[in-house]
Amino acid sequence: MSTLPSGCNLRPANAKDTWAIRKLVLSAKLDPTQLRWQQFSVVECNGRVVACGQLRAFAGAQELGSLVVASNWRGKGLGTYLVEYLIGQATQPLYLECLGRKLAEFYTRFGFVAVTWKELPRSLKLKFALSVLATNIGVPVTIMRYSKL
Repeated sequence: MSTLPSGCNLRPANAKDTWAIRKLVLSAKLDPTQLRWQQFSVVECNGRVVACGQLRAFAGAQELGSLVVASNWRGKGLGTYLVEYLIGQATQPLYLECLGRKLAEFYTRFGFVAVTWKELPRSLKLKFALSVLATNIGVPVTIMRYSKL
């Protein structure tokens, strides 16, 4: 597993992190709905939340979502550390959706593979239906499944 920079630690989110999580998610132009701090893990550096990610539970599956690293902290391994940690916490088949080829390549490094909407468990089909519609109009959304669970 990768390591965090000095002065940084990974911890479960708490209620006081709600606004920091919301700010990170909005800064990345991600969906700000369904943000329950109880589902999040955060990376705190020098007393400030600079990265977050969540595992959301669905019937028979989990979603890795809302993974964001503050722009001035990117390239320091925080996203890698957080993804590795969240994969390790998953207890059911793990899925995600990402925008753009660069992000899909990032997640491929961890063992995620692209899947079609038809391959999704029933509990995720409605959740990811908008992604399918987006790809039909040219938005590069990729749905992925962790292949090593």
